[in-house]
Amino acid sequence: MAKEELLVIDRMYELVKWFLGHLAKFPRSHRYGLGQRIEGRLYAVLEGLIRAKYTAGAAKWQELSAVSLDLEILRLLARLADELAVLPHKSHEHAVREMNEIGKMVGGWLKQQRHPKAPSIG
Repeated sequence: MAKEELLVIDRMYELVKWFLGHLAKFPRSHRYGLGQRIEGRLYAVLEGLIRAKYTAGAAKWQELSAVSLDLEILRLLARLADELAVLPHKSHEHAVREMNEIGKMVGGWLKQQRHPKAPSIG
């Protein structure tokens, strides 16, 4: 990927490429349910990171919060794929390591942003 891209986006891009190769090997019975859900979340996280890069203020915080939630759902879906034995255990371990690193980066980016205060009423 391009050198000027944020590291977290690079890492997510590489995880998407890696995961797509594994999703293609899912058995038909899980490829179009679980596989599509994982694929959708992978793209959602990548797209959310790119949107956050170009967003400012409270909207950036909201984008990063949504990315964090999508990443958590992705972790759970990967765990399900591991427990259903459609994703090899070693592959699951790699995916979890990568998602944890990406999660730490997103968490750090979130901490840099100030949590938007609720508008005062009255």
